[in-house]
Amino acid sequence: MLPVNKPDPLIQDRLFSELDVGTLHDLLRLRVDVFVVEQDCAYPELDGRDREAGTRHVWLDGPDGRPAATVRVLVEPDGTHRIGRVATRAEARGNGLAGVLLAHVHDTTAGRTVVDAQTYLVPWYASRGYEPTGDEFLEDGIAHVPMARSGT
Repeated sequence: MLPVNKPDPLIQDRLFSELDVGTLHDLLRLRVDVFVVEQDCAYPELDGRDREAGTRHVWLDGPDGRPAATVRVLVEPDGTHRIGRVATRAEARGNGLAGVLLAHVHDTTAGRTVVDAQTYLVPWYASRGYEPTGDEFLEDGIAHVPMARSGT
């Protein structure tokens, strides 16, 4: 298991324009490692939304200085914030890093947040205030459930 700086890990929260090339590479590498390689899901990871105005990249670094966990926050046309690309390096799992990142996003994001949760994670998101808003659907061969959380 990869340790992180506890009890107060330093959360990084940046817009695309604030990312240096090395950090962007490491964030994309983490996402590809989890979603494309581990989950054996060939899909367009580089979807063009990372660089949209208002998109936030939030992450925690491991002791090696590389991202151990990450989440992307998009701003939808209606002002809703979409949580996505929640990923944790295999060796860092079990430390609650995704929960720390999600709590940070909730604390720093006004209004409604939505997520298309992988079905097995519905209880995890529900424990953080999300409720299903529709039926299960397949995205790239993986079952998901749309969920939403009212914000402040």
